[in-house]
Amino acid sequence: MSEVSRRALIAGATAAAGSGLFGINELRAQSYASSDVHFISAFAAGAGGDVTVRFFAEKMRPMLGRNVIVDNKVGAGGNIATEYVARSKPDGHTIYLMSIALIAANQHVLMKPTVDLEKELQVFGTISRTPYLIVVPNNSPYQSIVEFTEAVKNKGEKASYGLAGGGAFRVTGEMYKAKAGLRAVEVAYKSSAGFMNDLLSGAIDYAIADSGFALAQEKQGQLRILAASTPERMQSIPHVPTLMESGYPVSLIGWWGGLVPSGTPRPIVEQLNRMLSEVVSSDDGKKFLDSISADPWIQTPDQGQSFMREEIKNWGDYVKIANLPKQ
Repeated sequence: MSEVSRRALIAGATAAAGSGLFGINELRAQSYASSDVHFISAFAAGAGGDVTVRFFAEKMRPMLGRNVIVDNKVGAGGNIATEYVARSKPDGHTIYLMSIALIAANQHVLMKPTVDLEKELQVFGTISRTPYLIVVPNNSPYQSIVEFTEAVKNKGEKASYGLAGGGAFRVTGEMYKAKAGLRAVEVAYKSSAGFMNDLLSGAIDYAIADSGFALAQEKQGQLRILAASTPERMQSIPHVPTLMESGYPVSLIGWWGGLVPSGTPRPIVEQLNRMLSEVVSSDDGKKFLDSISADPWIQTPDQGQSFMREEIKNWGDYVKIANLPKQ
């Protein structure tokens, strides 16, 4: 992580500590909403990412004081949802909760991105930091990422792995391959649930999964998490080693936040920041994030926008390192 990123993380933590977050009644009293508020989910209904969107939408509903509707806009690795929000009226009634790292990666993975994130979307708040995870079936004979990697290396091009989602997952898969000397073949699926049958049957050897999905499947005894992409172990899953500490220099962090169309009035952006921060810092918010292997992370709108700007640049470098062809 760059020094700018580290300063942004520290500043965000400091801002959260001294922000004096509002109570729900105070937030409701100043809500700008004058009609139904639509939360946009880039994920299929019931998928790990969709569960996250619905949790925060429900928690923000009493603060907004209006009906809240979750609209699923699925496809193109999140680009359909991103474009929909960017083209929406900038009045705070269309809210996008999303893995911003994923759509930052899409700026470099897609041949012709239809949205310029920096110019067309505004971060109003941040939610969490998350890892990308290497997972295998729970009945796999491999208990560590090191012994598993050696087995996959021996299979050469006969090895394969699954993933679902945008460029961030593809970059994680390619960087792991590059740093570990693997020749495994990528198999893309429409959703995380889509690769489960092939993974459990042995048709593919491993998968790159988001934390929410992976932890839920681990708790059900279906998957084993072998490694995380983050530079340091996550507080929410301290038992999972990182690729970095295991000898594979991969350092990628996923992060979630809330976005609205650029041009949304600043007072609305500030209100949404207070509402989202209130949920993230609540006991329920912390418990939920812990349940999906995510560490809470609160920043101001300006800090979030600055971090997104830096991440767009960083993912451009990551895509080049992974030698990832554009789609």
